[in-house]
Amino acid sequence: MSEANDAPTFAPLPLEEQERMVEAMLFAASDPLRIADLAQRMPAGSDPGEAVARLRRRYEGRGVTLERVGDAFAFRTAPDLGFLMQDSRVESRRLSRAAIETLAIVAYHQPVTRTEIEELRGVAVARGTLDQLIETGWIRLGRRRMSPGRPVTFVVTEAFLDHFGLESAADLPGLSELRAAGLLDARPAPDGLAVKPVDPDMDDGDDTDGPPGDLFGEA
Repeated sequence: MSEANDAPTFAPLPLEEQERMVEAMLFAASDPLRIADLAQRMPAGSDPGEAVARLRRRYEGRGVTLERVGDAFAFRTAPDLGFLMQDSRVESRRLSRAAIETLAIVAYHQPVTRTEIEELRGVAVARGTLDQLIETGWIRLGRRRMSPGRPVTFVVTEAFLDHFGLESAADLPGLSELRAAGLLDARPAPDGLAVKPVDPDMDDGDDTDGPPGDLFGEA
């Protein structure tokens, strides 16, 4: 015998209707949405994870696809149709070579501290490089290391993954691919890399110790 004050229960909405809700939210969102974000806005008993999975299948092979970005999802133009958008692409300034190298180290070695970045680059990180990448929205502060001084670490953001069409950092190209594209020096790194001091004449906040590079294109 049930108690008189038991709350009524309702059957969840049909999956087709849940798909429509998820589709509407993802279409209107300016940033990728997580399953938890979708669940907060949907009626109790909904299964946004299943709705997303069904939508991804539904959009396979279409001009717009539902892509995973980290642990979130967003609608994106199909990769093979990107050439259609070239005329409307906004051009912006390029990152310096130093910023590109720093970004690459963070992407491939995250979480990584500033000292570790300097050791890998073989040159001290000049003022402003990490700030520039943080302002661009491509790296952020990670957890502090449980080591003397508790140094902060740096990791790439979902905006970085989204910009380069990556589901996760594990999808970054391998070393052989980077070398083949001329984006890495094919020579082996010298033993015992030491952190070299930054040239005072170049420490102007831009950390430019070489010509602009093209590893990550435009900011």
